[in-house]
Amino acid sequence: MLPPTLAGIILYFLCEVLLLESCDAQAKIDITPINPDYFVPNRFDGKTILVTGGAQGLGKAVALRAAKEGANVVIADWLEEGGLNTTAVINANGGHAHFVLADVSKTEDADRMVKEAVEQFGSIDYALNNAGVLDGVHTGDEFNYEQQKQLLTAPLHKATDEYWQKVMDVNAGGVFKSLRAELRQMVKQGKGGAIVNVGSVAGLTGVGHYPAYVASKHAVNGLTRNAAIDYAAYGIRVNSVNMAPMDTSMMKAIKVLNASKAKENCTMAKLMKEKSILMNADSNNRLSTVWEQAAVILFLLSDEASNLTGGTFATDGGWTAY
Repeated sequence: MLPPTLAGIILYFLCEVLLLESCDAQAKIDITPINPDYFVPNRFDGKTILVTGGAQGLGKAVALRAAKEGANVVIADWLEEGGLNTTAVINANGGHAHFVLADVSKTEDADRMVKEAVEQFGSIDYALNNAGVLDGVHTGDEFNYEQQKQLLTAPLHKATDEYWQKVMDVNAGGVFKSLRAELRQMVKQGKGGAIVNVGSVAGLTGVGHYPAYVASKHAVNGLTRNAAIDYAAYGIRVNSVNMAPMDTSMMKAIKVLNASKAKENCTMAKLMKEKSILMNADSNNRLSTVWEQAAVILFLLSDEASNLTGGTFATDGGWTAY
């Protein structure tokens, strides 16, 4: 027979184990993503928002919802067909949208998109700097691993100048040039404003085998903090959002790239965290949706976020929490 004290301890731990198992069974509840049709009526009535990279994915989601909430929307993208499509959808549903064919890595294009926005709607109140690339392959081009290898992401000792320059030109240079044009106009208008830059968890941590992407997204967060300091006195707020894997064409491209590299016995996949807390907890390991990210972005642009600036928000489902 066990001593009373030991028997009590064993019984206690057995109860704890049973309780934990019971709690685990009850806790397996998937978090429902925000309804894509949800919006806040009239939140941006009479305001104008410029969205770079608005032809598809996150930028398109922000453009569509902002229009539902009353905003005039200016979409800038180098994907003409997608940009025109997003614009047409907004206008067909009673909104007001204008498309600008632009490559934000080019100074003249960044300046022109702001100029056209003002010509079309009178001013710019908000901006989302979302345009970005994963590697040196032009967005929209058909993937060919062998032919495009010199443009693809790789560890530093294998990375090419061409890959590095393309990513930095668009992700860092594009945000710099877009911010510069937007801030010049907002300062000139003298009525404040709000800007959100799209970063990534790669801009908060390191991610193996993505040197240019990581460096460029750290640059985005650095520019965000710098602009927040310099333009608070003008009533302009600047923040960034930094998401983990999201259900977009970029994530699909990553999966194709990983599969191609795996054939060469590359250890790339082993060096990367694969899931956020919410992805791991979800029964289907679902990715963040563009609508979840759009909700945060539009909140940060709105007057409800009046005390938020210089923030590099981890909208990552808990990716950076562990």
